[in-house]
Amino acid sequence: MQSVTPSPPQPPQPPQPVFIPDSKVLLPVCGWKVPAGFPSPAADHTRKRVDLNDHLIRNECATHLFRVKGDSMIDAGIYEGDALLVDRSIEPKHGNIVLAVLNNEFTVKRLHRRGGVIKLIAENKLYPPIVVKEGEEFSVWGVVTYNLHKLY
Repeated sequence: MQSVTPSPPQPPQPPQPVFIPDSKVLLPVCGWKVPAGFPSPAADHTRKRVDLNDHLIRNECATHLFRVKGDSMIDAGIYEGDALLVDRSIEPKHGNIVLAVLNNEFTVKRLHRRGGVIKLIAENKLYPPIVVKEGEEFSVWGVVTYNLHKLY
């Protein structure tokens, strides 16, 4: 039997943004809202086409797309493999879901900022809040504006 030497653990790598092409993505738009519980042949009654970039991206130069890894935000509807649009030009506020950097590690959490205390709150009760302590390196990299969640 051949022995295998385990390789040493690799340091965590920062998330890499997914490239957003400059080309327009045009989709047909229906002239009415469709109830979630009632099927509709809406594709036969389209009025115009929309560019998803115009609806999803507020500031093109400051918006990046990241893939989610992990399950700490599942109660907010953010699942492993989802794509998050993160806008660096938005001022982060209490309650925003943010891409934060704490001691050189990236994480997606809900920002809690009250009374001089900063916490990063997971949306999964299995994970405790992270209290940012004095002396730790902390910054908000950007605010999550959309979650692109695949349904099939």
